[in-house]
Amino acid sequence: MSTLRRGYTTGVSAALAFGRALEAWCVSGACAWTMTDKMDNDDLDVTKGCTIVATVSDRLADLVRNPREHTPYTIGKLRLYAGEGVGIVTRAGLKPPVGYPAINPKPLEAIKAQYARFADRIDREIYATIGIEDGEAIARQTANAKVGVLGGLSILGTTGWVKPVSSDAYLDSIRAEVAVIAAGGIETAVLTLGNASLAYAQRQYDAVQIVEVGNFVHEALSVVQASGLRQAVFVCGIGKGVKVMQGYRNTHNRFGSIDFTALCESIEAQWGIPIDPESLRTVKGLLKELGTYEEAFYRWVESQATEVMRGWYPDLEVTTHIVR
Repeated sequence: MSTLRRGYTTGVSAALAFGRALEAWCVSGACAWTMTDKMDNDDLDVTKGCTIVATVSDRLADLVRNPREHTPYTIGKLRLYAGEGVGIVTRAGLKPPVGYPAINPKPLEAIKAQYARFADRIDREIYATIGIEDGEAIARQTANAKVGVLGGLSILGTTGWVKPVSSDAYLDSIRAEVAVIAAGGIETAVLTLGNASLAYAQRQYDAVQIVEVGNFVHEALSVVQASGLRQAVFVCGIGKGVKVMQGYRNTHNRFGSIDFTALCESIEAQWGIPIDPESLRTVKGLLKELGTYEEAFYRWVESQATEVMRGWYPDLEVTTHIVR
């Protein structure tokens, strides 16, 4: 069995590129820049293979910065700006402060450590940028603009490693979006599963409220509760709704399938409709058997799924809407 490849985060790549550029500037005193490609890996991360560029100079005019007005980080005699392709934070709730480059705390610590290696050789104010080639275009495949990171990607990372095919990046995105909701004074997070659910939510709610949670039902609710929000609307299709009703915390197929035997027994107890579970392959097939009870079935699943989620998180006021 082959081993999945790990890779470095953008934070590690940015810190290493900055360290090399700073070292080159200390040697020459001239504008120095370094390019590094983020290590390829077996994750689904859209940033793998991207080119990260670090530039260091004692002349601010030498730097190519994100054109949006922003505040640099101050590290000793260094002023660190966002280069082209690295975004600027424009909304409260994210880890970097509003008005600063979207560089998360751990990568910023790594950059500070690189600066410390050469601090005794820096005798005047210097300037630097961290940029990502085509970062603004790549960022369109992420939730950056939605959460208020404009003009490019974020420099992320906690451990320094990208875990292949992990849930970490997806959950980080959920955390960032929920944090923006909470910081904006919005009372309700709207959690969607699937394209039809997203399209419904976009017609009914403000875009900033909506968080695509994939299959991570339980973990997304945990993030909502931890944020201080007390209300969540869960929007999904009927199949996912039945899974939640049956207690599935993650609705991906690898965590199990719908128990049609139990479902048919519940339907017969509820409405007296006998249905052979062996004849069913999907919930949509079941709907055909229900006839005029279809709408009642939808409402029942909504109620039962809500009860399950409130059992997980009693302090959250959760409601469920199943898209017809």
